[in-house]
Amino acid sequence: MKSCTETDAAVVDVRLFATLDRAILEQEFDRLLAANGPALARLAASYTNTPSDRDDLLQEIALALWQALPAFRGESSARTFLFRIAHNRAIAYLARSQARSRARFPAADVDDVHDPAPDPESGLAREQTAARLRQAIHRLPLVYRQAIVLALEDMGFAEIAAVLGISESNVGARLTRARQLLRESLEKRK
Repeated sequence: MKSCTETDAAVVDVRLFATLDRAILEQEFDRLLAANGPALARLAASYTNTPSDRDDLLQEIALALWQALPAFRGESSARTFLFRIAHNRAIAYLARSQARSRARFPAADVDDVHDPAPDPESGLAREQTAARLRQAIHRLPLVYRQAIVLALEDMGFAEIAAVLGISESNVGARLTRARQLLRESLEKRK
């Protein structure tokens, strides 16, 4: 039979390990968000119309990451794991938004990307070009928008396939079609 001090020591050990596990999780969570924050913001902006909606979606993504992180088994890269969670949250967010409004989203007025260009005229031209591209991406059908947004985050075909749950050849087909639609959209709006 264990004495009280042995039982107390076991409880302390369990609490210590739980505290260490939580501290490790917090560090990994902070590291993932710090390393991928701007990319997640761009991904969220591609699914939303306003900066406040983007911030709401980012908060949902962060919460979902925190909840899922203990189950991460390392079968993929942490970045792929994070973007898979972000993708799923964005799809759910978009579905809820569409269910509420039952209307197509208008073209996005995304003007919150800061370009620290030294020349105001060239900076303005770049901002306008970037805004046109973001709007064109936002008008793409969802399956093409998902692929192009992830490709713009420097993800390879294998990573995109893992995030979207499709084959690599399907990723290539979607990216080709997305680029074609973007070209057509940008040429029409010149």
